[in-house]
Amino acid sequence: MEIKHMIYFIEIVKTGSMTKAAEKLFISQPTISKLLRDLEAELGVELFDRHKRQMVLTDAGKAFLQQAKEIVRLYENLPTEMNNLLGIRQGHIKIGLPPIMNVRLFIHALGEFHESYPDISFELLENGSKRIEESIINDEVDVGITVLPTDTETFHQFFLLEEQLKLVIPRSHKFAGRERIKLIELKEDHFILFSEDFILNDRITEACKTAGFIPDVVAESSQWNFIEQMISASLGVSILPESIIDMLKEDVVSVEIEDPSILWQLAIIWKKNSYISYVTKEWLKFMQEQLMFLRGNIN
Repeated sequence: MEIKHMIYFIEIVKTGSMTKAAEKLFISQPTISKLLRDLEAELGVELFDRHKRQMVLTDAGKAFLQQAKEIVRLYENLPTEMNNLLGIRQGHIKIGLPPIMNVRLFIHALGEFHESYPDISFELLENGSKRIEESIINDEVDVGITVLPTDTETFHQFFLLEEQLKLVIPRSHKFAGRERIKLIELKEDHFILFSEDFILNDRITEACKTAGFIPDVVAESSQWNFIEQMISASLGVSILPESIIDMLKEDVVSVEIEDPSILWQLAIIWKKNSYISYVTKEWLKFMQEQLMFLRGNIN
């Protein structure tokens, strides 16, 4: 068995088709079909269910996929790891970020890290917490920021920050002059929420149900500035983290929520029982050491 067998197998799974995998790998379909047959013969198992119309993994295929991903990851990281052993601290880190957090604290920490490790580059990928967790499981990103609680069987984590969520409404809204409201008072309002990929969406919906109503959602978005503009246009109300509210520029106001109040906590997470590169380990260690200091010194 060669590393290319695993790479080709992973690509078949990713694309769901031997034809598409062959095109992406710039090889012929007969070639990739033969490599798959040779791989199954060597392993003594079928990796795909041939009775299905689509490329569906068997139980053996699912088990092999996890091992193959890990082996390919180790193989691809070998040059970087060898450089690190020789004292050449360089590499690349992919980080999943939710677009509903104020990134000032995080970017300051990245800047501090870059001063110590100038040859390490970053790729920041914005997504909802649910998609970020999926991306970490699928090895598409190295680490991510998500809303707590998360699956502690799957992820390591350390606390990043906690924030209050507040009601955001247009200045023309009947509650604009209030300092605080009970959540049940919003039962007749239209809500603008984040898309279903965001755990914050679930948190707000559950809080409304606890208060005694199901929110009437008229719009969803993955971008807080779009939500801000829709609120300003009086399309509805929303509930946002305090740090995001501090950055709003449109003609909107915020009101504290009570009974129940809504908090959210963010954490940095990475996958358990998986290979972690040297540079990612250094970054995680640095973040754990620096975040407490930075939280106390950034306004």
